[in-house]
Amino acid sequence: MLNFDWLEDFRALAATGNFSRAAEERHMTQPAFSRRVRALEEWLGADLFDRSTQPAKLTSAGEWFRAVADDLVVRVTRLPGEARGVAEANSATLRIASTHALSFTFLPRWLRGLESRTTLGPVELVSDVLQRCEALMVQSKVQFVLSHSHPGASGPLDEETYLSAQVGQDRLIAVSSPDAQGQPRHRIGSWPAQEVPVLQYAAESGLGRIVRAVVGRRLEALPVRVAFTAHLASVLRTMALDGRGVAWLPQTLVEEDLAAGRLVPAAAEDWSISLGIRLYRSRSSAGSAAEVFWRSAASDALT
Repeated sequence: MLNFDWLEDFRALAATGNFSRAAEERHMTQPAFSRRVRALEEWLGADLFDRSTQPAKLTSAGEWFRAVADDLVVRVTRLPGEARGVAEANSATLRIASTHALSFTFLPRWLRGLESRTTLGPVELVSDVLQRCEALMVQSKVQFVLSHSHPGASGPLDEETYLSAQVGQDRLIAVSSPDAQGQPRHRIGSWPAQEVPVLQYAAESGLGRIVRAVVGRRLEALPVRVAFTAHLASVLRTMALDGRGVAWLPQTLVEEDLAAGRLVPAAAEDWSISLGIRLYRSRSSAGSAAEVFWRSAASDALT
């Protein structure tokens, strides 16, 4: 019977022709590695490598099997996602990954709006940074991803493999805590120019991706210093409230703080960033309940 580990052994050796290097890559001794390659050849009934040359070269059978092995590995990798797709074809559970900021602000009231006209089944929510939400979608572990978006900062879910609908709007605003006179304690573009502490998003943050793409170069031209880095907008909000610096935060997250004067705009309006809130899905069928949910959400899509 074929051992699927043999496929990776074969591919490692086919890439270099060097038994020692391939064995090291596969985390085993060379004798053990050689025995596994020989076992694969015995199972197939054909030599895959010409061992008389250094490095070893693929035989004609080896060249044929390389394409077969690559195809088998790809197909095996897809099996979990395909199995989940079959299992959930009649499942009523919706599996959604949402970025942290939207999980706490936009998502609850958006779902209430959908439920007012569509019967939704159980919802299984994963709240995480955008990079991990995207990975869950690519791995077919969720049916939908909800995140902020901007045309100048596209990601893997903006490729043609996926569908999306804009289901809301938001805005990133540069904010700071106020001083005793109600003016921003820290301000972008102040005159005379002073060094401004900035509270920035970590690399895996979707909002950080947008900030860097849209205002990153303008910000680099100013006297600023990074005072704090985090991947959660809620953490940066706390630091801004504590007077630690300027942060670009979603209006949906800080609208109450702005209304109460706990935070104030810390830059001119042209430093604000208009955002879409998009729902992403794969183009392949997501199951009956998910398709009903998608049609309801997409019918409200903003143009």
